[in-house]
Amino acid sequence: QVQLVESGGGLVQAGGSLRLSCAASGSIFSVNAMGWYRQAPGKQRELVANLPNGGSTNYADSVKGRFTLSRDNAKNTVYLQMNSLKPEDTAVYYCHALIRKMILSRTDDYWGQGTQVTVSS
Repeated sequence: QVQLVESGGGLVQAGGSLRLSCAASGSIFSVNAMGWYRQAPGKQRELVANLPNGGSTNYADSVKGRFTLSRDNAKNTVYLQMNSLKPEDTAVYYCHALIRKMILSRTDDYWGQGTQVTVSS
């Protein structure tokens, strides 16, 4: 089995910072991409940032210049440094990964359980 375990959410005042972490573990041959999505109440889940292997980081326009995504490939871990947080960043943040479990298997989507980020004004 594959698991994505997230940490780092919480409550912060506007203008503050938080750092989210997500580690993939289990039966993994390769992790082809990792990133973060978020879902605010009453809204659809949206991409925050992701980084495919050998590619460039993609950021939502709303977080460019404030959020930074980084990956530690040796640890199958992704981080999201969130600075200058705004109330509109309040959402449940979900880690996402594209993982191949065996050398000839397909690549599947995996999701973390979600971590709440609340930004007060």
